Amino acid sequence: MNLYSLMQARTAAFGPIRVGVIGAGKFSSMFLTQANKAANIHVVGVADINVPKAKAALARTGWAPERYSAATLDEAVRTGGTAVIDSADTLITHPAVEVILEITGNPLYGTYHAVTAIDNGKHVIMVNVEADCMVGPLLQRRAQAAGVVYSMAYGDQPALICELVDWCRTVGFDVVAAGKGTKYLPEYNYSTPDTVWNYYGFTDEQLASGDYNPQMFNSFLDGTKSAIEMAAVANGTGLLPQEEGLLFPAASKDDLPTVFRENTYPGGSLTRRRTVEIASSMYRDGTEVPDNLRWGVYVTFEAISDYGVQCFAEYGVHTDATGRYASLYRPYHMIGLELGVSIASAVVRGEATGSPTGFRGDVVTTAKKDLRAGDRLDGEGGFTVFGKLAPAATSLAKNALPLGLAHGAKLIRDVPKDQTVSWDDVELDESQFAVRIRRELEAEFRAEHAAQVV
Repeated sequence: MNLYSLMQARTAAFGPIRVGVIGAGKFSSMFLTQANKAANIHVVGVADINVPKAKAALARTGWAPERYSAATLDEAVRTGGTAVIDSADTLITHPAVEVILEITGNPLYGTYHAVTAIDNGKHVIMVNVEADCMVGPLLQRRAQAAGVVYSMAYGDQPALICELVDWCRTVGFDVVAAGKGTKYLPEYNYSTPDTVWNYYGFTDEQLASGDYNPQMFNSFLDGTKSAIEMAAVANGTGLLPQEEGLLFPAASKDDLPTVFRENTYPGGSLTRRRTVEIASSMYRDGTEVPDNLRWGVYVTFEAISDYGVQCFAEYGVHTDATGRYASLYRPYHMIGLELGVSIASAVVRGEATGSPTGFRGDVVTTAKKDLRAGDRLDGEGGFTVFGKLAPAATSLAKNALPLGLAHGAKLIRDVPKDQTVSWDDVELDESQFAVRIRRELEAEFRAEHAAQVV
């Protein structure tokens, strides 16, 4: 509870924490508007292949032009300014940069940037959950061996869920489930960039006034982003996904202790305890759940003694009908506005705000429609596939293609609608960096799993 004072002490002794930002989209903009006035953080550089876009992000978030007028990173370090460049490698390898924020959202680039940053002795805040759920367990081990921190991004839902689970275990409750809320109906799995705006209800005027990427928005709608984030939570907490993946039961905030318990109880939805699950803000008939958790996160837990149950009752804890199950939730998250917590934690405490501790959850590529040999997959939020959560052991047994490698992959066999796309179904460039890292992860964890079985 003294993170801010530790940052102040660090600044007094060594100057502000020197940060490099890769990617200048919405998440970055939310961080940059906070960093603009942060005395304990110095954004040395922002790297984006579209330099005018990056400069526009800085201008939009309140930065005076003279603040980002440095021509080079060396000049930025010398003057306390910020350089806007098109080379992520230059940013990653600069000796003054201590922390890299990977915010591209592209799992292929994210894998390369993270490995390169770790190998150059930088802490990595992996905002890129798409890359984290694909290769994060291996990146964490690589970072640990290098003596740097590999961390989830505080403010994004996975890190906040991990924090709730950590609280729960620290005080001695038994974790039953953890997750977040979202807008979901089963038909959304088959949404495409052409249909996404109808489901969101945005007007033409709204779409014309903002930076709305239909494929990105569709990944939130079709269940893919939920699968990605819950895989990251499973890998970071030890909670194991259900065999069915995510069921998306509808639940209000008051429903959490009842719905997110085992289905052997009336109203319970879980097929396994100590798992991850999503609270849908929509009933299956299409009506909205009142007082829902669409923007928030939760953990459901059980008292471990009858006296604990008595204390729940005495202190007004909202429980299920048994009085044993309760939930703690946070009603919203502030995305990049909160990212400074991860930066400070990595540098002044040497701690991650959530990080993989194993390979337990995976996001498998699933056909949105009947696919034919010769088709090219278009990845997350597209027309051809969506991501489905699976236990890592199930993914490995199926030889499932991770969703992060599905963009641009060419099918060499037909795949029926709703079926998992496997490595054997596609033609991929095995020399590609992210493919090699993913193959390394699968080999390492297959060997560990085999050893555990023996």
